[in-house]
Amino acid sequence: MNKHAKLPETDEGTVLFNVDPIIVKYHYEIDYLHSYAQDSPFFAGLAAKKLLGSRCTACGYSYATPRGHCMECGAATEWFELPLQGRIHTYTTCHFGGEAFLKETLFTLILVEFDGVDTLFLSRLVGAEPDEATIGMQVKARFLRNSKFKPTDIYFVPV
Repeated sequence: MNKHAKLPETDEGTVLFNVDPIIVKYHYEIDYLHSYAQDSPFFAGLAAKKLLGSRCTACGYSYATPRGHCMECGAATEWFELPLQGRIHTYTTCHFGGEAFLKETLFTLILVEFDGVDTLFLSRLVGAEPDEATIGMQVKARFLRNSKFKPTDIYFVPV
């Protein structure tokens, strides 16, 4: 047994952001395999420049944000294509955001209302300043050219 064994040292250190409590920055990276399971058609639709919702097979309640089963009666739902144009039901200006949105802050989140659909769809409004958004404003869907299979593959712009 070597009593003088030592781990190798480097010149790298840790940046201390706060002392009490101690807060340090660590980089963390991992590959993660994710299944969209029953929501796969929604994300495949976004890649094909289509917005899919779901409709109850029993009571007909329709969801802009898809559900596998109806929240009104519990029956299974089926996919249907949503219109690509709607209107702002409500909106909020975000002054802070998660990592994916840091470069876009300020940004506007909207709830889009579609004719004939019972629920609303959450998305971003692009192409309008936060003070230009209004309730009732007509908006149309746009899709990223290269799908990332994420909810942010779709956004809305003023008509």
